[in-house]
Amino acid sequence: MITARAAHTFEPVGRSVAAARAFVRDTLQGWGFGDVVDDAVVLTSELVTNAVVHAGTAAEVVCLRSGDGVRVEVSDRYPEREIPLQSSGVAMGSPDREGGRGLQLCAALATRWGVEYSPAHKHVWFRLDLPERQIGTRTAGPSVSTELLPLADERVRVAVIQIDSEGAVSAWNDDAQELFGYPAKQITGKPLTDYAAWPHTPGTSTGIAEALRLSRWEGSYGIRAADGRVVPVYASHLRVRDPQGAPSTVCLLVRDDERAVLATPQRGTAPESAHRADGQSTDPFETFIGSPAPDDLDGLLQRTVERSRDMLDGDAAFLLLATDDETELEVRATTGLPSARQRFARVPVDTGSGRYGTARMPAVHEDLSAVPGAVALLNGTGMRSVVTVPLKVEGRLTGSLGVAAEGAGRYSNEEALRLQFAADRIALAVESARLGELERLRRGSLSFLVEASDLLAGTLDRDQTLALMAQMTVPTLATWCAVYTIADTASEPYLSYVLHEDEERIDGLKALLGRIDPPEPVPTPGARIWPAPAHAAHEAALEASVRSLDDEPHHLGSGIGSTLTTAASVGGETVVLPLVARNRVIGMLVLGKPSEDHFRQENLELAEDLSRRAALALDNSRLYSERMAISQSLQRSLLPPDMPEVPGVEVEVIYRAAGEGNEVGGDFYDLFTIPDGAYGFAIGDVCGTGPEAAAVTGLARHALRLLAREGYSGPAVLERLNNAILDEGERSRFLTLLYGELRPQEDGSALLKVVCAGHPLPLRLRQDGSVEAAAEPQPLLGVMDDLELYEQTVRLEPGDVLLCVTDGITERREGSRMLGDDGLAEVLKGCTGLTAGAVAARVMRAVERFAADSPSDDMAILTMRVPEPQRN
Repeated sequence: MITARAAHTFEPVGRSVAAARAFVRDTLQGWGFGDVVDDAVVLTSELVTNAVVHAGTAAEVVCLRSGDGVRVEVSDRYPEREIPLQSSGVAMGSPDREGGRGLQLCAALATRWGVEYSPAHKHVWFRLDLPERQIGTRTAGPSVSTELLPLADERVRVAVIQIDSEGAVSAWNDDAQELFGYPAKQITGKPLTDYAAWPHTPGTSTGIAEALRLSRWEGSYGIRAADGRVVPVYASHLRVRDPQGAPSTVCLLVRDDERAVLATPQRGTAPESAHRADGQSTDPFETFIGSPAPDDLDGLLQRTVERSRDMLDGDAAFLLLATDDETELEVRATTGLPSARQRFARVPVDTGSGRYGTARMPAVHEDLSAVPGAVALLNGTGMRSVVTVPLKVEGRLTGSLGVAAEGAGRYSNEEALRLQFAADRIALAVESARLGELERLRRGSLSFLVEASDLLAGTLDRDQTLALMAQMTVPTLATWCAVYTIADTASEPYLSYVLHEDEERIDGLKALLGRIDPPEPVPTPGARIWPAPAHAAHEAALEASVRSLDDEPHHLGSGIGSTLTTAASVGGETVVLPLVARNRVIGMLVLGKPSEDHFRQENLELAEDLSRRAALALDNSRLYSERMAISQSLQRSLLPPDMPEVPGVEVEVIYRAAGEGNEVGGDFYDLFTIPDGAYGFAIGDVCGTGPEAAAVTGLARHALRLLAREGYSGPAVLERLNNAILDEGERSRFLTLLYGELRPQEDGSALLKVVCAGHPLPLRLRQDGSVEAAAEPQPLLGVMDDLELYEQTVRLEPGDVLLCVTDGITERREGSRMLGDDGLAEVLKGCTGLTAGAVAARVMRAVERFAADSPSDDMAILTMRVPEPQRN
């Protein structure tokens, strides 16, 4: 039977995956299904990713609750979906694939799952049943007759293990050695976590390390014995301290099937003195909190303050939890106080000398008007008298509980003793619930940081990095966010990005921040309060209110609405976190809350972790942009300028450098004027790719121009270039080069003198469709000192085409196949009658289509064609 339903539709954008995870997690936790939350979130994440990323459609997520489990449905509407045949099996694919693992995970994690198809609809569902019993939960059997008692060995062995404050074994008795096979000298000094097989059941937040730190714990886990097998045990842990105050944990362990030896009886078997005359329990904890106690921390704290207020007939009550360093208290639950005094406001533990200035001791203030500011939390609330008591666990301050009244003199030491008794009864339960909440927060924080790191590592674009920084904090950590960047040590902080969870408030927020001085770029780690935005917003709202009073009645309030809205959105707590990368402050991350709202300490710590990752990503994007600009500028200097127009000859060049961001590689081309009305042209290939090859490219191209314009013949030009390459020593690289001189003739033909030094031979396409090599091969450059090169003469008649390419064209591969010279010739045969540009384009298309993979080598194509004379 379906008892609850929750549904939401997510847009086909990448951030929807995280939103879907949060939706499912919040829904299931709200239903009390914490045991299956983690599995449900993992499965939902995979299925929604398939919908919004791979299918590219919106995803609808539906959660259905029943008494013994939950069903989650994910649907997408791909417009042209192929429906798989029922007779064919579903191919799961490889588990190592990056995508397509949603169904595999369903099969592995879900109790039941299924897929429904239609031509434009895919519906995947899975069901997760609640476990019958949480492992590690405190349990006990009922009273039974002797015949039904559990069997045990003739001698029940109880392992007694003592764990020191560092989690290492300090004592190991003979029964422990008998049960697990380790002698004391072998295991003493080693962490118990190395031997404990803790059950990682979804929804179970307490681990072995946490269980050892609790004052008392009972439950089941396993110990890895010396023979490698896992021995199931039932354990009872008790936290103690020695005369010097050092804490340790005493663990009593028996075989799991002998758990009755250690398991604590249920409260129902307590003696009659624990019951009132009407038969109801008088357990102090249940009397104060009620039975059953709330499972979640917030519910437990809220019920505590409400019962405290009622117990002392007060007008208000509050409960604060201490931070880890016990220097501050954070408001976690209140009743009867303004909203401004509710969640996450922080006050210092010690505000002065003496017992009345510290939260570590009980305190009674009969009249707060006589000692203004004695209890900062109650300033301006109208409360006159207050009693506060500490919450302590094992002598450590964990919180503070207070009850206040509007009248003076309402409380005395008697009320303080009553409240302290209640605080002592609730402190351990509060600490246990708090540890569980912290564990959940840590898991969520780890997941958040992992996802944030993946996103930040996925881009080197500065603007996109700034946007990601803001989008990851809003609304997860803050209501609004601003990012200031600092170009260099001499520059002032610049407001680079602003984001608010309400897009309509972004412009007003940006204008407000633009009117105030940016925060100081202090490198000190951690979040610091920045009051300037709240003060500026308050002043702007006050000025707008004064101006509106001077307006005519029908204009009253016009123009003030947006100002007040902005003031409300930044009127809460604002913090600044430095963005430090490579020992330099490169900016600030500003996070803000709306009016009277405060940050949780855990969120600030998470924001600090995020700021460190974001700072490095932002600095990496800056360095990448600078180096890319330098690289592109240098590469562009190696490319020839605009090629001259050759009268009576069509010339076309296509150039593709291999590698991302490369504009120049080992291949090069050039066309330039030389004396006597001739034109020099070249196409070459330096061994290798990348910057080293590009350096030789620049040497070759500039040397060719200089030598050719000095009047040297083709062979002389290449011989001198060969010597220049060899002079580079270890930096030299061999070079294949086709160099020639082109002279248009009066009869409409073109005369070419070419030298082919180890380069793929140029191909000549005649008007009749025949293709032939237009030169002979000669030695390449950069290998031998003495070269004897010669030039060959080629005449291009009207309609003829000369095709010159680099080996990136002819060596294009698809598996064992290679295009080669013959394949290139076949492509060229089909280009009869085409212009030089059309010939080059057709050759490049044929090369690209020859293989599915992207080219791994530089490619250059130079075509020259003598056009046919136009007929009247």
